[in-house]
Amino acid sequence: MTAGWLDLLVLGAYLAGVVGFGLWVGRHQKDAADYMLGDRDIPWWGILLSIVATETSSVTFLSIPGFAWARDFTFLQLAIGYLLGRVLVVVFLLPQYFAGEYFTAYEVLRKRFGGPVGQAASFLFVITRSLADGLRLFLTAIVVQEISGFSLPLSIALVGLTTVVYTFVGGMKAVVWTDVIQFVVYVAGAIVALVLLVNRLPGGFAQLAAEGAALGKFRWLDLGTGLDTPYTLWAGVIGGMFLTFGTHGVDQMMVQRYLCARSRADAARALLASGALVFVQFALFLLIGVGLFVFYRAFPPAVAFDRPDRVFVRFIVEQLPTGVVGLVAGAVFAAAMSTLSSSLNSSATAVVTDFYRPLTRSTSPKQLLRATKGFTLVFGLVQVLVALGGPLLGQTVVESVLTVAGFTTGITLGVFFLGIFTTRVGQQAALAGLALGLATITAVAFGTRLAWPWYTLVGSLATFGFGLAASFLAPSEEAAPAA
Repeated sequence: MTAGWLDLLVLGAYLAGVVGFGLWVGRHQKDAADYMLGDRDIPWWGILLSIVATETSSVTFLSIPGFAWARDFTFLQLAIGYLLGRVLVVVFLLPQYFAGEYFTAYEVLRKRFGGPVGQAASFLFVITRSLADGLRLFLTAIVVQEISGFSLPLSIALVGLTTVVYTFVGGMKAVVWTDVIQFVVYVAGAIVALVLLVNRLPGGFAQLAAEGAALGKFRWLDLGTGLDTPYTLWAGVIGGMFLTFGTHGVDQMMVQRYLCARSRADAARALLASGALVFVQFALFLLIGVGLFVFYRAFPPAVAFDRPDRVFVRFIVEQLPTGVVGLVAGAVFAAAMSTLSSSLNSSATAVVTDFYRPLTRSTSPKQLLRATKGFTLVFGLVQVLVALGGPLLGQTVVESVLTVAGFTTGITLGVFFLGIFTTRVGQQAALAGLALGLATITAVAFGTRLAWPWYTLVGSLATFGFGLAASFLAPSEEAAPAA
């Protein structure tokens, strides 16, 4: 089941165009600050589309339709929480990031608590990002495998190398402006796929709507109260709100975009608008999933699907016209590369800013630039290695990625709570809170059936509570003033 030469030509031309554009945009890098933050001169609308493209990875493009194919629209409840979480970021965290000339989110913690706390949080980010985006790379490689017939390891290597090239050369400017192009491409690809899917149904959109409704595929509200169920209204609104508070508030990949803005107001405008746009995108991809369910109900596949993530890929390769397959496959690549390139740049920035520079005490712009580029290559290799382990997953990739995100971002968010909402907590108490918060969420994740949307809430409250309690056990510790 492979695409024709015309589709491969279209896909190849797209990939070459993206890499070429990224190299051209980022061809003039003055120093590490320009490489990391685009000279803090990117307009708000560019940041808006970059935020959306970054969180809309191949996981969204393939796993969300797979979710609706297998279930319904209940994933949309999370998008409500995502909107609310962004408001919390604007109110409580953006003021912290624009209170100084920061390069990473964790410099705020270093100023408030000292180096070890900031480095611990930065380390958690780097580990989380490498695991989650390695899984995203794995899912994208599935598309390459289906289209080209290449082996999975070779497909992983091709996607990883393509993304590393323009990220390595162009830095943050290349990342953001290729994100903008990729946003347009993947949205257009999704719409084209949906239109062609509807046209393949004998009854058109009316059939999709009628059968989907009759079979409960448009059910989006679940008022269940079980804490072991991830797709309920309460898990979506409360759990999703705290998950976004963490992923968009203390994750360097997103914070780095805010720091590229010309002002705090521009960063806030971009972040809030991104919530509405992401909600619409979720609805679009879920609608595609319902369409796929109706289509394969009418035309059963010759070979049963082994996992929901492969349903949309199979439809793209088997059912779309020649040439269009390459276009939609390009859309999958666009969604993937926008996230992977952001991950490479933000991980390298975090390591250089929070570890390399303090340890070497280097202030040479050229040396820091070389170091950042070097770590970009390192994290490209790490993503490939994680992706090679992707076939071992027993659940959908989207659930795996979001589980990883909720597992660690809550702990970092709890440390930020200690810095923002308390003045008595110092370095030792904050480190105790971080360690005990990590122990708590590890016990919850592996010892209970609590659903993953609650992980960030549990992790952040546990970290905050233990850190605050530790400050009373060590009252002689002198806490630094809040940033």
